[in-house]
Amino acid sequence: MSTEFDLINEQAYIRRISQGDAKAFHAVYLHYSPRIYGKLLRVLKSPDLAADILQDLFTIIWQKRGEIDPEKSFPAFLYKISDNLVIDLFRKAKRDQQLISQLLQASAASQENTEEWLFRKENETWLAKAIESLPPQRQLVFKLCKLENKSHEEVGRLLNISRATVNNHLVKAIQNLRMRAAGQSDLAGLLLVAWLLS
Repeated sequence: MSTEFDLINEQAYIRRISQGDAKAFHAVYLHYSPRIYGKLLRVLKSPDLAADILQDLFTIIWQKRGEIDPEKSFPAFLYKISDNLVIDLFRKAKRDQQLISQLLQASAASQENTEEWLFRKENETWLAKAIESLPPQRQLVFKLCKLENKSHEEVGRLLNISRATVNNHLVKAIQNLRMRAAGQSDLAGLLLVAWLLS
């Protein structure tokens, strides 16, 4: 298998990592680290802190590689550990005046506050669960088109299906998610409906 990561064979890569395959680990790192770093940067507002957390995250992944279940969502596993590391950082900040100063300086130019971050996190968690409720092929098409921003043509080539079939899966996925979101009584569900319609 090539060491160039692709979403279709994700489980195979995760299985190889759990068996200690460093090349598979490197491929997965290259695939996921940019988006996780971007998320960390939005929350922490500090390139240094975001880079430190990212390094800690993948160090933990490698150390705990034998505990990874290839059948479960690997991105969800990554983001859960990432979130825990951020929470630990804020807890540490309560005891570390220098870290408090660094966090305050990094966030001085930002309008985002803790409530907004928690609200977005709740939205992300809800959306991840909703996506996982979709049939496997529909779920994969939605992730590739909406989360990976791939064109219908690219997804068709990756999955060896027609552009029309890609479009059909995407339309049905959005319909499914809109129905679930419409059942939400809170603002998170309403915002998700608006996002899905965009």
